[in-house]
Amino acid sequence: MRLLQLCRLPILGIGLLVLMAIGFTIQLLGTHFQKRLPQTFTLLRPLSSPSTRTCRPKSHIVFLKTHKTAGSTILNMLHRYGDRNSLTFALPQKYQFNYPNLFHVRRVKGYNEVNKPTYDILCHHMRFNLPEVRKLMPADSFYFTILRDPATLAESSFSYYRLVSSAFKKAPNFKAFIAHPSHYYNPGERSNHYAHNLLWFDLGFNPDTPFKETVAKAGARAVEGAFQLVLLSEYFDESMVLLKEELCWDLDDVVTFKLNTREASTPLEKREIDRLRAWNALDWYLYVYFNRTFWERVEHFGRERMDTEVRRLRERRQQLAEICLEGMNPIRADQIKEEGIKPFQFGQDKILGWVVKRDLEPNTRARCVQMVTPELQYKDILDARQFPGGTRSGPSGTSVKLLAS
Repeated sequence: MRLLQLCRLPILGIGLLVLMAIGFTIQLLGTHFQKRLPQTFTLLRPLSSPSTRTCRPKSHIVFLKTHKTAGSTILNMLHRYGDRNSLTFALPQKYQFNYPNLFHVRRVKGYNEVNKPTYDILCHHMRFNLPEVRKLMPADSFYFTILRDPATLAESSFSYYRLVSSAFKKAPNFKAFIAHPSHYYNPGERSNHYAHNLLWFDLGFNPDTPFKETVAKAGARAVEGAFQLVLLSEYFDESMVLLKEELCWDLDDVVTFKLNTREASTPLEKREIDRLRAWNALDWYLYVYFNRTFWERVEHFGRERMDTEVRRLRERRQQLAEICLEGMNPIRADQIKEEGIKPFQFGQDKILGWVVKRDLEPNTRARCVQMVTPELQYKDILDARQFPGGTRSGPSGTSVKLLAS
């Protein structure tokens, strides 16, 4: 009996060693597969179902994309929403609606006066012309735009349009332009709208109208009558919360990564800010006017509720950045190897973009790529879908392919 027990001991020991080895192997494989498992959008499900909504999502939208106001980021949001929901965009023949001329329906690709197509979204660069827009878009369209403090807008505009605006080209540097803008500016010269009351110009008004409060107020009232919502780029997240509420969209619909940002900006002294606001007095009046209406909307929405919604938006952006992006900060275009998401370079400063992780599940990666696709490439994607018949050449001569939905 004792002999039998002694014989069992080595067998038990061997069995124990085998079990330990199997357990250790499983642990190693588990760790390996955990590290290699492609990441997915873990929270892509709608945050509210159609049955629980008290409103209907809006799909007829007019966005006036003003210059140097974070409009490219909003454009990406609209591109993604329309793309995902198979909406029809009113697209320009190229990349803008014959800007800087006033918008006209004949500039919309495929538009026909006899058999008028039905459009859902109008959002690419144009100089606003309300009567023509109303000819094109459904009567229930939601109109919105975005403004920026004209002082910082001028700094960005000088950097971006230095090579095309005659006023900017004449000035030896931005400081010199700030000191004596009227010395370099002549109305009507090539692309000088970028140098004076640019917001006023984009909204369809004459930027060289002498400032009078009655004129400025009439302009502000006209804008207020045309647009249901005017956002502020300095309060971008709060703007997205208000927009989400107005459009009855889900959180993921308005989560964005910054696009078309510059590598650096020139800090402004208070004296320079005051001079730029005075030079762009019509724009400054608009900004002050709609800054007030913006915060009135926030008060109506509820300050505590706004704080909560902004926090949710930022948390979700961080989550998606960790899923999608190689880094938390944008990088220079020459470091981005994927042509479809490489930002177009224009002006004297480098335009930054993003790198999307490679080891993602295919559908997830497609969604991540959509979030960082610059406006020119995305416009080509939409163009190819609405007007099939071949691959279109992008702005830098690169071939533009369709993204997976």
